[in-house]
Amino acid sequence: MTIAADFALDTIPAPALRIGPIELDVPVVLAPMAGITNTAFRRLCREYGAGLYVSEMITSRALVERNAITMRLIQHHESETPRSIQLYGVDPATIAEAVRIIVAEDRADHIDLNFGCPVPKVTRKGGGAALPWKIGLFSDIVQRAVKAAGDVPLTVKMRKGINKDHLTFLDAGRAAEDAGAAAVALHARTASEYYSGHADWSAIGELKQAVTSIPVLGNGDIWSADDAARMMAETGCDGVVVGRGCLGRPWLFGELAAALGPSTGSGIHSTGSGIHSTGSGTHSTGSGTRSAPVVDATLGFVKDAFRRHAELLVEFFEDEDRGCKDIRKHVAWYFKGYPVGGELRAALARASTLQEIDDLLGTLGDAPYPGAGAEGQRGRAGSPKRTALPEGWLDSREIGEGVGDMMRGAETENDGG
Repeated sequence: MTIAADFALDTIPAPALRIGPIELDVPVVLAPMAGITNTAFRRLCREYGAGLYVSEMITSRALVERNAITMRLIQHHESETPRSIQLYGVDPATIAEAVRIIVAEDRADHIDLNFGCPVPKVTRKGGGAALPWKIGLFSDIVQRAVKAAGDVPLTVKMRKGINKDHLTFLDAGRAAEDAGAAAVALHARTASEYYSGHADWSAIGELKQAVTSIPVLGNGDIWSADDAARMMAETGCDGVVVGRGCLGRPWLFGELAAALGPSTGSGIHSTGSGIHSTGSGTHSTGSGTRSAPVVDATLGFVKDAFRRHAELLVEFFEDEDRGCKDIRKHVAWYFKGYPVGGELRAALARASTLQEIDDLLGTLGDAPYPGAGAEGQRGRAGSPKRTALPEGWLDSREIGEGVGDMMRGAETENDGG
């Protein structure tokens, strides 16, 4: 799909997504990504579209111990609503206590539990995508967390399993449903696949057939609004979770709102980031036509978005140097496919003030949207690898003696998943 003036989707607006008391006109969730989905990025994505925007993954033990960095990460800007926090942990009591703190201190309107992290330093201690293999422990965690959450909806994000021979998603999905989770989300890869290859969307359809009383969300290889619409049509899932596809393209949430949202009131908001919409173009929906905004992502448009992101990062960190350093990781994503030379990209990745960024961007003229060169996969991919696991982990689906103490060490790690 392109996002230039010929942007077109033949889609039927998706039904609103209800997660507990939260109703989303656009059934889209921003996936937690470590070092990415801080307040600044969430605000930027929200300026372009609609949905539920989840925090970076938060370690439950660090929250219970009120680690200063962690307490900062769970803060939300006043413009963020509904507020969403994702928690990670392996100890049911610690996770439940973290949930109680969030609820008692009114820090979120939605809580998600991460069981999808494939990072070796987490899985080798039984955490992340490795944990659902221990189905009793998984159920205990979700049950206690749901009870501690009370009226705040709690959801679960997971992977297919550890590898093709040790799949867990159907058992875990049913267990989460039975435990009172408000929704389940499936990244349709195993831990061993990491982010390589293609997501197995058929697994999302299987989960939708198995879990019938709560929404099922699909995640994996959504690079465009067309992909999201196709995933929902092929799998029957109730909504989509978008991760790497929005890296350097926060306006993807506007495209998703246009494709999946109601025929009126959805779309792209006019903001200081320079995005604009027009009334041109109508989309066939099978029950009439509806107008959709046109995103013309010229180089000038992308420059404005990049500059806005840097500005929001400076505000978030309350430190211009740190904010400008953090935007560096985004340079390649924003300018993927655009005629921006390596020397200028490198200079942007060295800038330490907003004025430096302005001066560098000022040397760029405008250019039309480059089409396919700016589309497709972005972010980390890697290759399939053997999942790091505790010794004897796959021997039983129950926790053996001494394993619990070892697993709790995983809670000192904080990474994406």
